[in-house]
Amino acid sequence: MYRFLLTPRWWGINVFVLLAIPFCVFMGSWQLGRFEDRVQDHRAVTEQVAAGRDEAARPLDSMLPVDKATAGRRVKASGRYGEQLLVPGRELDGKRGFYVLTLLRTGSGKALPVVRGWLPGTARAAEAPAPPAGQVTVTGALQASETPGDNGVSAQGGLPAGQTAAISTASLVNLVPYRLYDAWVTLDKGDAGMKAVPASAPSGSGLDLKAFQNLGYTGEWFVFAGFVVFMWFRLLRREIEFQRDAALGLVPEEQTPVPSA
Repeated sequence: MYRFLLTPRWWGINVFVLLAIPFCVFMGSWQLGRFEDRVQDHRAVTEQVAAGRDEAARPLDSMLPVDKATAGRRVKASGRYGEQLLVPGRELDGKRGFYVLTLLRTGSGKALPVVRGWLPGTARAAEAPAPPAGQVTVTGALQASETPGDNGVSAQGGLPAGQTAAISTASLVNLVPYRLYDAWVTLDKGDAGMKAVPASAPSGSGLDLKAFQNLGYTGEWFVFAGFVVFMWFRLLRREIEFQRDAALGLVPEEQTPVPSA
């Protein structure tokens, strides 16, 4: 009864099943590994940001360029405050407000974007405290340039003068007359009564949509593997039933077409 498994048609089905199941299991395991790597990165970066609050601040230049190993670490820089911009549409503690971003002109000739704090409400230049005059030394968490559209960063254009949607060199280079560091700093303590902006994990290291997409793909690949097994057994059962019916003479003969007059 099972000799049909040796026919060319069933050879093709069996070979497909034997190749498809390991492939689906491999792809599911790979996607699961990607998700676990993202979880591990998120845990490591979160611990790094938390530990960075208690470590001694290091010179800015020694921590550049910003990567997963330096993001969130405490740095210090000295200079004089220059241009000030507002970053609207930023949430803190469940409230909507804006960042006060001031460019610190350092002795290297470059300017460092410094988030001096957060204020609630609509971004208005009149509500933003003026920066301190003279030489200052700032201490805060080092952050990578933001990418519009990622991690809740607005990609809004057409903002009023004196505002920027993203804190990035690409966005600021057209707004200020300085050479810029490809990084920014959020102060440990908010300046002039403003709330300090907590450091965030670098892009691509958190449990974002991509991480849960990996988890979803994991389930899909294992479902595909189960579906292949299910369809193979279903085809096998149908073939066995057909063979039994044929042996009992229960398979109706094909009707021959009646010639037209």
